[in-house]
Amino acid sequence: MPPLPPAFRRLSHSNLAAQFSEQIALAAAPLAAVLLLGAGPAEAGLLQAAQTLPFLLLSLPAGVMADRSSRRRLMAGAEALRAASLLALLALLLAGWLTLPALALLGAIGATGTVAYSVAAPALLPSLVARDQLARANRALELARSSAYAAGPALGGALVGWMGASAAYALAAVLSLGAARSLAGLPEPATAAPPRRHPLRELTEGARFVASHPLLRPILLTAVFFNTAWFILQGVYVAYAVQSLGLSATGVGMTLGAFGAGMVAGALLAPHLLGALPFGRLVALGPGCALVAALLMLLTVALPSSLLAAVSFFLFGAGPVLWTIATTTLRQAVTPQALLGRVSAVVMTATFGARPVGAAAGAALAGWAGVEASLLASALCFAVQFLLIMASPVPRLRTLPQAA
Repeated sequence: MPPLPPAFRRLSHSNLAAQFSEQIALAAAPLAAVLLLGAGPAEAGLLQAAQTLPFLLLSLPAGVMADRSSRRRLMAGAEALRAASLLALLALLLAGWLTLPALALLGAIGATGTVAYSVAAPALLPSLVARDQLARANRALELARSSAYAAGPALGGALVGWMGASAAYALAAVLSLGAARSLAGLPEPATAAPPRRHPLRELTEGARFVASHPLLRPILLTAVFFNTAWFILQGVYVAYAVQSLGLSATGVGMTLGAFGAGMVAGALLAPHLLGALPFGRLVALGPGCALVAALLMLLTVALPSSLLAAVSFFLFGAGPVLWTIATTTLRQAVTPQALLGRVSAVVMTATFGARPVGAAAGAALAGWAGVEASLLASALCFAVQFLLIMASPVPRLRTLPQAA
């Protein structure tokens, strides 16, 4: 099996640094808000909203930019923007001038960089590796993301606890600058500049492509139901774990940590599964794992158990990582290069848009009928996402299809 090209390795190094920078900063922000600025639950929730809102509002414009301009330069500029926001936070911290509005605003600016990088990276990848290397390359990028997701928050929290929030932001800024520098020498094939059209027409073209494609449409619908179900569960789990499962803060942390462990395990297993299963079955494995995980979590209502909860979160991590690797590869294989940025943006906007809906639904159900009703609703949504993908042509794919 030929090695992945040097150009991909530069992208991989950039991706690893960018993912760790993001996770360290995301961990440091609420700790700084609570420990340094006296924020309560409401303020912490608004801070979280500020850091996630750019994903909903800016993914589509970022997709247009990724299809109009150099994707490498867009990613480098995005990382430079994130580094600038982190350095500004560091300066305010050291000067003693940091406030909650400043923390929220600079967090949103940093997230804007994350959005642009996340949309452009999968659109750039097919120009760096051969078609038969796409799955391996996506697996490598996803393994980096999983590692950052598992270790980054712990590292960020430890730095804040041992050395203060300034140390965490300094490390995140250095990593972000390193991510931008890794992109500096990345080759990018020259492409003809597309004709300038109204941005809404370009966005409509990307959305129409996804909505009309027999493989991408069910993948998008499945992802929307998955994210709705996942955030119904996320919104109520901590309170449920403490009040119904009797877990301590440490116990809650250990069950949630199983999610990161599952992500890493899924990414490590991906090459073996890619060789052992038809491609479509690998895609369906993610939603299947998620449904089993949801049923295990629902089982804790009758059989309270931290072990069941941990196994559930492990499966929630492992299965969706396989889904991400496989569906990203499929999206890159069937989408024309000129549309990849907008198609990635449409998928990101739809999935992130489902998250606040799920969180609000989980909270409303818990208040009206109890947290058990939220767990049941989550399991039902996970059942819908599994049925959607199984009823589509995707599981019948034996190999990657050709682009239209």
